Amino acid sequence: MFSKFMKKNKVQVFSPLNGQVHSLEQVPDPVFSQKMMGEGVAIMPTGGDVVAPIDGTVVLISKTKHAIGIRAKDNTEVLIHVGLETVTLKGEGFTVFVNEGDAVSVGQKLIAVDWNLIKEKVPSIITPIVITNSVERSVDYVDTAASVAGETLVMTVSSK
Repeated sequence: MFSKFMKKNKVQVFSPLNGQVHSLEQVPDPVFSQKMMGEGVAIMPTGGDVVAPIDGTVVLISKTKHAIGIRAKDNTEVLIHVGLETVTLKGEGFTVFVNEGDAVSVGQKLIAVDWNLIKEKVPSIITPIVITNSVERSVDYVDTAASVAGETLVMTVSSK
């Protein structure tokens, strides 16, 4: 009877991009590499769209379209921050396909990115995927090098 209360629900976090998976420590920005925003991974994109890494609700779309936040049913919060210093582009190179409040499913297109344009204008296109409330969560990483958007599992998250 009590076993259902003792079970921890795990949220599977899939890669939102095609690319190479890296640890956050490898991101050349201390906000991410020192995990100031939370635990996570980073993807060096090889192209394609940004897709939903979890089932959930869109809770944040930055005005400059370079970042999007999604909250799962268990309140796990995932932030996708496309590239570094991309806020300076003021939305150029990004087309968003969802709105705040929308329900999304793993693999659903969120943002189209003009990778060639942003590569020329920012220091790096490496894309951190951060569990912004990881202080309240346990994050387990999946050992993988290459990722396929919406298909490759990169982390599992559960409440502590």
